[in-house]
Order: sequence, then C-alpha cells, then structure tokens
Amino acid sequence: MKELINGDVYITPSEVIEYLFCPRFTYFMNCLCIPQNEEKRFKVLKGREIHDDKTKVNRDYLRKKINCINKEILVYMCSKKYHLKGEVDEVLTLKDGTMAPLDYKYAEYQGAVFKTHKIQATLYALLIKDNYNKEVNKGYICYIRSKNLLKEINFTKDDFIFAEEIIIDILKIIHTGYFPKKTRYPAKCIDCCYKNICV
Repeated sequence: MKELINGDVYITPSEVIEYLFCPRFTYFMNCLCIPQNEEKRFKVLKGREIHDDKTKVNRDYLRKKINCINKEILVYMCSKKYHLKGEVDEVLTLKDGTMAPLDYKYAEYQGAVFKTHKIQATLYALLIKDNYNKEVNKGYICYIRSKNLLKEINFTKDDFIFAEEIIIDILKIIHTGYFPKKTRYPAKCIDCCYKNICV
C-alpha cells in the first residue's frame, strides 16, 4: 500500500463520484483512457453554466446566517498528502476560525443530502485542510433548483476515514490496472456510457 501513497497520481472529486457509481469507471477512464464524453450531458453543461454565473454575481455577498466572515470563489487546490486535486466553488472562513467548502448543485433537494454530495464535500474539506492548514468541521451544499436552498453537512472523523479509503481503492486500480467488479445495481448499467464494452 505504501507505494500507492508515494505515487504522483492525483484524482478529482468527480472521479471519486464516478467510482462510487461503478468502480469500472475508474478502470475504463484511467487504465484504458476511454473518455465518457460527459461534455455532451445536459446536467454537466448546466452545472458549468451555473458555476460561471456564480462567479459573476454576488461576489462580495457573505452568508452571515452561517457566521461566514470571508469567502474565496472557484479555488483550485492540489494535495499531495491525499492525492487529490479539484476546484471548490467557494471556500468559506467562519467566525470561529474554521473553514468550510460550499458547493453549488444544479439539483433539487429531496429531503436529504445525497451520499455522493456528502462525499464530494468531504473531499473538498480534505483539500482545504491540507492547503490552508485549518480545521474543517462543516460543509455546505446550495441546491439551485430548490430556490438556492442551503444545507449544512457536519463532518465526522469516520467521514474523512471513508474518503481516504476510497482514494486508496481508486489508486490501487490505477496503479495495478486490475479490472474491478462492476456495480451491484444493474439499473445503473442501462444508461452507462461504457455498457457496450463492459462484460
């Protein structure tokens, strides 16, 4: 396992989400270098448009209800410690000296924060912790299609451990090139871009 930790491979939170959808995404994208052509998908395009809009409006607006005293917009970070790289929509500094990621989602809030949204926020928290050397206890998701509803996530030690374990699993596939088992949920395979080559 040590050789995986010492490697120079960096993964993104999006790649982690794809791995959670099905581990074979990692194999097809990173080992066989077969793109998924996500730029053609409506939600991806709409999400990018939303992110662009958010950088232009309310740049100086601070969310005082959550005790935010400063924010940085579209912060690209890299972490050698966690083998992560990615861009956080907003990095917030809170009144108590801790920091938090805020992520915009072109989605409706369905009564609970999706597991994938939480893990993505956890990965952003790891990036902030490593780059700013600050404590990160919370994260925020803004659901665009629910009138910009803001939901708070409280991170636990187990959340960070789980995120690191997933990163190691992904690095194992990339470094060794082994073909992982596919998802246990066949319904996910119906619209998968790799279904014609996945056996």
